[in-house]
Amino acid sequence: MNNTIWTPDSWRSKTKNQIPNYDNAKELSDVEATLASFPPLVFAGEARRLKSRLAEVSEGKAFLLQGGDCAESFNEFSAVTIRDNFRILLQMAVILTFGGKKPIVKLGRVAGQFAKPRSNEMETRDGETLHSYRGDIINGYSFDSASRRPDPNRMTRAYVQSASTLNLLRALAHGGYADLNQVHLWNLDFVKKSSQSSQYEVLAKKLDDALSFMEAIGITSANSPQIKDTEFYTSHEALLLYYEQALTRRDSTTARGHDGYEGDWYDCSGHMLWIGERTRQLDGAHVEFLRGVKNPIGLKCGPTMSPDDLMFLIDKLNPDNEAGRLTLITRMGHENIEEKLKPLLRKVKKEGRKVVWCCDPMHGNTITTSNGFKTRPFQSVLNEVKNFFEVHKSEGTYAGGVHFELTGKDVEECIGGDQAITAEMLASGLYETLCDPRLNATQALELAFQLNF
Repeated sequence: MNNTIWTPDSWRSKTKNQIPNYDNAKELSDVEATLASFPPLVFAGEARRLKSRLAEVSEGKAFLLQGGDCAESFNEFSAVTIRDNFRILLQMAVILTFGGKKPIVKLGRVAGQFAKPRSNEMETRDGETLHSYRGDIINGYSFDSASRRPDPNRMTRAYVQSASTLNLLRALAHGGYADLNQVHLWNLDFVKKSSQSSQYEVLAKKLDDALSFMEAIGITSANSPQIKDTEFYTSHEALLLYYEQALTRRDSTTARGHDGYEGDWYDCSGHMLWIGERTRQLDGAHVEFLRGVKNPIGLKCGPTMSPDDLMFLIDKLNPDNEAGRLTLITRMGHENIEEKLKPLLRKVKKEGRKVVWCCDPMHGNTITTSNGFKTRPFQSVLNEVKNFFEVHKSEGTYAGGVHFELTGKDVEECIGGDQAITAEMLASGLYETLCDPRLNATQALELAFQLNF
């Protein structure tokens, strides 16, 4: 299947979708060279450790929680935003651990999730046509020609912000903030007003009791890092391949590769990279690039994915059938998931392929309200997740994870839930996303309590 030689730049000869056309080739080349000289953002050993954790998920021994912002922003970059997004994922992980009695693999959409695919390359307003906004790593949100120009220098800023984000995340994960003895302190102030807060506090009390018992028999955060620290990994859509190639490095600790040089190739921009629904063409640039790096990778599977196309992509992206290498992230819509998912499950099961099945219930349930806001009904999101678990149960396969667009901020972007957010409330000023609507922290906890795997 993969007879052609792969190199970090072999994608450039393939069909390119969702990659901007920069108007200054030298400017782009200079930025690529600068990025290639920078240190890696993540390390090959970390990516391999995540792959081993995902292998446990594929075997039904663990569960994947993937979540974070729709798209990271240069303007909203702050330690508070990073901490609050990290905190809501910690809370969800505690809830899911109690509910599922399995370890939770925590994977953020962070430190690289800057680019967004768009349906149209250009946008017209009041007779003026400009490039569509495609995420801060490519261009700006303001509707003017200077801001909307694809600017390669934005890749350097994305790298710097990602490095700072990773630095803080590592400190939060291993510096005591994630200590399970701090579980009460993770509750965000505005969440305390919701019914989820009381449910969460019941779990926190149970955890306190368990920790007190463990301390009595000599197991404490001082001698057991599993209590004090947590593993937290990063992921993003590998959309802007100029950036991804520039941060691809050889791992000097692995064996000699097929080209005679030492070390496998890893994309060191993030621990996991995924291919989107709009860039999964069988002979496209994104599939070509990601087939050659050794990171764990994800593949978005929408309602148009056929079993044959899926098997072709699995063969290309995971030819050695390595557990933990490939996560299939389904995004069908709550009305389509039963009909569309079953044929894929049956084909993959019949062929004996080792994959993680993960549900993205956000992208297939986007609607536009009568007052012009793009939103997602909470009930549709919940229904898709529930149907995802039910279909897997009926087919004898393992529903291995969930993938949410969420934020720790008190926003009003998705309608419904216990807060009863309405379409009219979206105009209140708490609708902040520049791309897709996100679950707020209260809605995210509400979903976590209702998951049953």
